[in-house]
Amino acid sequence: MKEERVKTDISVIGGGLSGVCAAIAAARLGQTVALIQNRPVLGGNSSSEVRVWVCGATGHGVNRYARETGIMGELFVENQFQNMDGNPYLWDLTVLEAVRAECRIQLFLNTDVHEVEADGEEDHRMIRSVTGWMMGSERKIRFESEVFLDCTGDGLIGFLAGAKYRIGREARAEHGEDWAPEVADGITLGSTILFYTKDVGHPVKFHPPSFAKDITKTSIPIKRVIRSGDSGCHYWWIEWGGELDTVHENEKIRDELWSVIYGIWDYIKNSGNFEAQQMTLEWVGALPGKREYRRFVGDYVLTQNDIMAQTPFEDRIAFGGWSIDLHPPQGMYAKESGSKHLHADGIYHIPFRSLYSVNVSNLLMAGRNISASHVAFGTTRVMATCAVIGEAAGTGAALCVQKQVMPRELHQKHLKELQMTLLRQDASIIGLRSEDEADLARRAQVTASSTLRQVGVERAVEPRRLHTDVAVVFPVAPALRGFELLTDVSEATTMTVELWDTGRAENYVPKSLIAAVSARVATGERQWVGFDLRWEPEVEQNAFVIVKANENVTVYHANEPVTGTIAFVKGAKPIVDPKLEDHQPEQPVVLWSMKGGLDRKPICFRSPEASTAFSAERVTDGYLRPYGTPHLWMSEPMAAGREEWLELAWEEPKEMKRVQVTFNDNVNQDLINLHAFRTSFDVMPELVKDYRIEACVDGTWVVLLRETNNRKRTRRHELASCVSAAQLRLIVESTNGSPSAEVVEIRVYG
Repeated sequence: MKEERVKTDISVIGGGLSGVCAAIAAARLGQTVALIQNRPVLGGNSSSEVRVWVCGATGHGVNRYARETGIMGELFVENQFQNMDGNPYLWDLTVLEAVRAECRIQLFLNTDVHEVEADGEEDHRMIRSVTGWMMGSERKIRFESEVFLDCTGDGLIGFLAGAKYRIGREARAEHGEDWAPEVADGITLGSTILFYTKDVGHPVKFHPPSFAKDITKTSIPIKRVIRSGDSGCHYWWIEWGGELDTVHENEKIRDELWSVIYGIWDYIKNSGNFEAQQMTLEWVGALPGKREYRRFVGDYVLTQNDIMAQTPFEDRIAFGGWSIDLHPPQGMYAKESGSKHLHADGIYHIPFRSLYSVNVSNLLMAGRNISASHVAFGTTRVMATCAVIGEAAGTGAALCVQKQVMPRELHQKHLKELQMTLLRQDASIIGLRSEDEADLARRAQVTASSTLRQVGVERAVEPRRLHTDVAVVFPVAPALRGFELLTDVSEATTMTVELWDTGRAENYVPKSLIAAVSARVATGERQWVGFDLRWEPEVEQNAFVIVKANENVTVYHANEPVTGTIAFVKGAKPIVDPKLEDHQPEQPVVLWSMKGGLDRKPICFRSPEASTAFSAERVTDGYLRPYGTPHLWMSEPMAAGREEWLELAWEEPKEMKRVQVTFNDNVNQDLINLHAFRTSFDVMPELVKDYRIEACVDGTWVVLLRETNNRKRTRRHELASCVSAAQLRLIVESTNGSPSAEVVEIRVYG
């Protein structure tokens, strides 16, 4: 046996997506990091060993403009380019490559940490080291760091260090949560094992193993959806163990899940109820994917009420958006649906105080073990949300090392710097504005070659009869003075539209009625019908215009998206099988849906008033995501061979060394890492493809750099040498498919 000692600034224990993002974030800020994972691959529940798809704030199309940015966003977009078909092994590579790209990360796979050295009184403990055994290598490794991150999911490191934690469900009275039980208990969400199937083109027989369960003697065929063509995450409901100890009885849970998987496959293959003669089992998982165990107590416990109120915490460092998604304790044997969902009106915010331990001074946590109640955990637990929490925790850990403070003191004394650092990283924060004093672009005058000033969509390709209400959302900046809709009218009728605001800048649902207008329309095809909608809001924001159902009217969809404009259809029921999910359809984000491809098929309309929503100065307004308005510059459609540009000008020459550009990668486009659905393009069409950066030096424009075939959202360019200039240009030569050049932000540093 070989004994080793590894000393780094930060130790991250757990190589799921929260740990990966934490390690990358800390390394990019200059700190040395040990990333320790007890499995042979990274990715945790998303890896090829477990194969759960990565869910996040989009809720698979429920929330708008909600896809994660920052490191998780990079992983989504890179995987889309490398792995459109969702191969789980290629997803492993995407995650591994992201870690290996950071030279300050030392990666330790197959290393199981089960010893923690910590000291101090119960309320003031400090971790000194953790020790792990590298399986297969007979290496015992002691890791010493200033700050430790527990990203293990189960919370083993914090537990061994003496961190305060909770397991199970709090009583309703503790936090005033409607979805909590009357009496506290130890019940958690259960674990799941998935399986894959494959059509091999010839008959395949299946003889079940002796331990396979006869599911016809259970409620499963009655209460759950079984289809021969489904596999993988369609069977997320094969869940059990919520009434057990999901860690200490992990083996028992695994055996029960296996018995049901092979029983389901026996039922599909041999019951005669399915067309499955040529299908075979391609893969069955061996590791239960755990949902819940320990949740540490931080300086703040996130609750159901915070989620539903979308509380805008002063110390917000990340966002989520998945529904509060709780499952019955009996899992697959429950008589009720497999899950119940409670949706806020949009994304919600996560405070930094929920990311560090209340009593272990140098412990941060990220992932499903953060400081949240059981009910709030029902949404924070999904992996893309765990990942953005990880980036925030890793960033906080790096700043702690740099400033020689503990996380609580970082919150008390350096919160703004933490948030500004996260914004510079393009992290997933909503509603915060960058105030980076080092950014020279903030003091520049910004102009552009052209700006899109007409809000609307006119490229009609697909008709939609108004059997139900539809809606369009678009920015009002500074005012709305009229609304026109492209229609076919089969019989003279009266059409009615309603103008609503969205209540909050991060929301895309109707909140308060501003006006309702009717218009008499004659029979005719492809006619623009005008409505005298007028609104001059105090703050630029989105309008939610509802077109009321009318059987005599047909509206039109376009075939490509327009940034800032979304179409919705009002539905009476959620588009899920009630055996599987209870979505409580009266919730606005469920009632107004953009699913079924509507995220890329806006309804044709026009707003005659010239808009400033896409003006050049948006690239320095401090916002990196849509928030009330899109907060980006968009040019007029680019004619063949014509370039578009943005120019930054200062009164005096500035010494420039770094230029950071964030392009639009359409965070309204839902992406997935595995096989849930397939997106047909490998690069976001809205992204700028070819561009160059020039500076005016001694009266002559000089090319500083040129990039081709860009497929990334944020590009950080270190110039070959310091450049002194009073004018800087970003010149867009082409895009990846969008008709206009679109830029979210430009930063310039000396």
